[in-house]
Amino acid sequence: MKRFLHAHATHPDPHMALALAAAQIEAQRHASGMGAPSLGWVYLAEAYVPQAEALLEELQQRWPGVAWVGASAPGICAEGVEYFEDEPALALMLAELPREQFRVFSGRQPLAGWRAEAALVHADGDTPELQELLAELAGQTAQGHLFGGLAVGHEDAVQIAQGIWRGGLSGVAFGRGVQLRTRLSQGCQALGPERRITACEGQLLLELDGRPALDCLLQDLALPVTAGGTALREALPRLRRTLVGLSQAGSRGRSEYGPEVLVRHLIGLDPARRAVGLAERVETGLSLSFCERQPEAARRDLLRMGTALRAEAEEEGLRMLGAVYISCAGRGGPHFGSASAELQWLRHGLGELPLVGFFAGGEIAPQGRLHGFTGVLTVFLDR
Repeated sequence: MKRFLHAHATHPDPHMALALAAAQIEAQRHASGMGAPSLGWVYLAEAYVPQAEALLEELQQRWPGVAWVGASAPGICAEGVEYFEDEPALALMLAELPREQFRVFSGRQPLAGWRAEAALVHADGDTPELQELLAELAGQTAQGHLFGGLAVGHEDAVQIAQGIWRGGLSGVAFGRGVQLRTRLSQGCQALGPERRITACEGQLLLELDGRPALDCLLQDLALPVTAGGTALREALPRLRRTLVGLSQAGSRGRSEYGPEVLVRHLIGLDPARRAVGLAERVETGLSLSFCERQPEAARRDLLRMGTALRAEAEEEGLRMLGAVYISCAGRGGPHFGSASAELQWLRHGLGELPLVGFFAGGEIAPQGRLHGFTGVLTVFLDR
C-alpha cells in the first residue's frame, strides 16, 4: 500500500479551506503515484459545522468512490500542528486500502455481524448507556480493539460516516488485512506506591492495604496524616489536582500509566470515616495509586510511544503509512506550554508521518474504555 496523503488548511471560508487542502492532496498524489483512494478522514473545526453537509458533498465530488469518516471538534490536528478554539480549519487524510478490508458504520448502517479486527469510533458523549454500547462494539472486534473519541462542541457537533450524523456512534471498522497499532498517553506521574483496595462501598474508598484511604492519600501528598478540617480545607487546591489510577491486581509497581489503567478524579473526602470519594465505582482487590497530570510526564509519554512504534516497525520490516491522533480538549498547546507543542512532541517521537485527528471530550482506547485527559495514537502499517 502507498503512504497515506494528508493536508490541512485554515480559511474563513470553509470551501476555500477545502480547496487549499485538496491542492496539497493532489500534489502529493501525483508525486506518490497513488491510484484511486478508497477511504478518507475529515476533521472539521466547530466553525465549519453549519457547512458540514456541503463540505461532505464537495469531498464526494472531488474524490468519487471515497468513503468518508470524521467529526467536528473544538480543535483539530494534523502532523505537527493544532488548530484550536475559534480557528476555522479542516484536516484531510486519504488512503488506498482494499475495499473489502474496511466498513463504515453508523446508527443506520451497523456492522451487522461483519467481523472486524479493530475500529475507529466517533461518539456523542450524551448517548445513553454509551459505555455499554462501546463494550458491545468492542465485542465485535477480534481483540476489543477500539480507538477514537467523543465529538463535542460549544453549540453543536457532528460525526461524518458517509453522511452527517448527530448522536450515537459512527466510524470505520478494519479487517485482518489492515495492520494498525494503538498506544495511549495518560500523562500521569505517580505520587506514591501502588496499593490494594481492601475496603470500599460503591464510589467510597475506605481502606488501602488495610489502612484508612484518607491517611494514605495525605501521606502521598506529604501532608500530616492527622490533618483535620482546617488543614484539609487549606489543602483543597492540591487535592483537586489529585487523581487515582485504577487497574487489576497483580502489577509490580507503576512507572507509567497505559491503557490498562483507568484514571479518575477524586470527588470528595469523608474525614469522619477517613475515606475518599472517587468518580468511579470500585471493588476490593483492585490496585490503586494516587497520581497527578503533569506536562513533563505527558511529554515523556508522547516521545516514548512514538519512538517505540517507530522502532517496532523498523524491527519487523514494516512501513508506517499514516496515523490518527485523538487527544483531550484539555490538552494541546495550553497544557504543553506553547501552540502546537503536543503535536510537535509527537512528531519528535514518530518522525514525519501523515497524521490527522481532533481534540475530544473523552477518548476511547482498546477494550472500549472511556478515558479523560489522554492522547490516543493509532498508526497504520504495511510491508
